[in-house]
Amino acid sequence: MQIPAIGWALTVAFLALTLPCVSRLVRLDYARLGAGVRHIDLAGLLMTLAMVAMVSPVGGPIPIAGWQALFLLTAGWFLAAALRDRMSAGVCRRCDLHHGLAAVGMLYMLTAMPHGGGHTVWPTMTMDTGAPPAVPVLAGLAAAYFAFDGIQAAVRAVRSVRQRGLGAMPAGFASRTVCRTVMGVGMGYLFAAMLV
Repeated sequence: MQIPAIGWALTVAFLALTLPCVSRLVRLDYARLGAGVRHIDLAGLLMTLAMVAMVSPVGGPIPIAGWQALFLLTAGWFLAAALRDRMSAGVCRRCDLHHGLAAVGMLYMLTAMPHGGGHTVWPTMTMDTGAPPAVPVLAGLAAAYFAFDGIQAAVRAVRSVRQRGLGAMPAGFASRTVCRTVMGVGMGYLFAAMLV
């Protein structure tokens, strides 16, 4: 059962994540940061906006089919980039794989999660239909992966800062780490909630 207070708290949390995403896109020198960083930041913004649309108790302005198309394209983009890029020119293949998997996860969530209000096209998600998600084992695997990734991102960031110092971190490091941690834990929670 979805509790409106939890929906609003998640909406505020994910909406707050759009600010550092937009800030990075506006102020960072992507030519200096290396290839691939801008599309990772764009994917982060897309993910946060989709999460806002999904968890908001009022729904969102883009129909589910629109989000599904966006995430299908995003998944294809990042999975192709992961195959094409072999850690060359500063591209993080692991980041491409993660963002590809995140887009696939979002696509699965939009397709498999029960939707409020019957057969509505708007992406308001609820857990009160009593219907399990399609292929529940995928929801369980996704919950474990995203929660683990979010926690691992925070641990990796703390270790890097201890070893090199905060001043040696690349531009956008702190906000990117916070976004990945919150998104990972938030997505893990939503996948786990699909199974309850």
